[in-house]
Amino acid sequence: MGQPRWSPEQAQAWNDEVGWLVGCNFAPSTAGNQLEMWQAETFDPDTFERELGWASDLGMNVIRLYLHDLMYTADGDGFLDRVEHVLALADAVGIGVMPVLFDGVWHPEPALGPQPDPTPRLHNSIWLQSPGNTYLYDEARWAELEPYVAAVLGRFGGDARVLIWDLFNEPDQLDRDTIMAGSRDRKAAAATALCDQVFDWARAADPSQPLTVGVWEWGDDDRVTPNDLNRLALERSDVISFHCYEPRARLEGVLDGLAGLGRPLLCTEWLARTAGSTADLLEVFAERDVGAINWGLVDGRTQTRFPWKSWTEAIDDDEPWFHELLHADGRPYDATEASLFRRLTSDGR
Repeated sequence: MGQPRWSPEQAQAWNDEVGWLVGCNFAPSTAGNQLEMWQAETFDPDTFERELGWASDLGMNVIRLYLHDLMYTADGDGFLDRVEHVLALADAVGIGVMPVLFDGVWHPEPALGPQPDPTPRLHNSIWLQSPGNTYLYDEARWAELEPYVAAVLGRFGGDARVLIWDLFNEPDQLDRDTIMAGSRDRKAAAATALCDQVFDWARAADPSQPLTVGVWEWGDDDRVTPNDLNRLALERSDVISFHCYEPRARLEGVLDGLAGLGRPLLCTEWLARTAGSTADLLEVFAERDVGAINWGLVDGRTQTRFPWKSWTEAIDDDEPWFHELLHADGRPYDATEASLFRRLTSDGR
């Protein structure tokens, strides 16, 4: 059956070993989704290498890196070799990796092959869910996903360049189909059950790194929204990961609530300037020794410098940027932000 959930003491020992983690959700600027990132025809190691170097120059020591189940189905060994290549590029500049196996956000019908061009000025316009609805809503097909989990963790589950596994990003997030249905209850039920299975498969692989699934919705009291998926994530994760795109006071309230769980904390998504999640909040994460992985690094085909609301209204102006830290040529969007990252990551750490 593999390992049990780590004890709080094991999790804290891991946290002490890896130190304060600071980094970004990383996609090379030439990729608009996970398939463009990993398919042989569009895999771009030169851009990976250049932009990982820029991340290291900002003081980052970790990236959160999305994989995709269809890549293993289509090209198992080739896909794993490309992941190996990226791990080596990251390690060469002192950066560890947090792979993300599955993702419940954006387009629910991923398809292999050439990907469409992004819709101009639209945030994450071609990003893909993993698995797509074909699998998510058909429990009889979930077993087809297990070999992907087993193969990825089997190859990299003892690899020191992998720091932690993020098993499923926002599994029950709203998408086109849930909006049209007027409810995400069906998705939440399926995603919770599948997420539980993924934890089982990952435990069976017996990796040396911790496992986590992040929580991302908060009540008015700054506590995690009580639902089955959040309870599962908090009860089964070795390290507590979470997303928080809130201003300083709300972020501090969220951190206060999560601290009571008695496990290391890692914020795997933050920085949304016009939502009040600004770069200076890195100071809060530093003061509390909470890992901080912001959304985005280089402005590119994900187009996440544009806000979420670009999905519902035309966006004429992209100032200030929503996510991202660097222009495509490596120049900082805001030199003060870049200096803050460098200062806090080098300040006795």
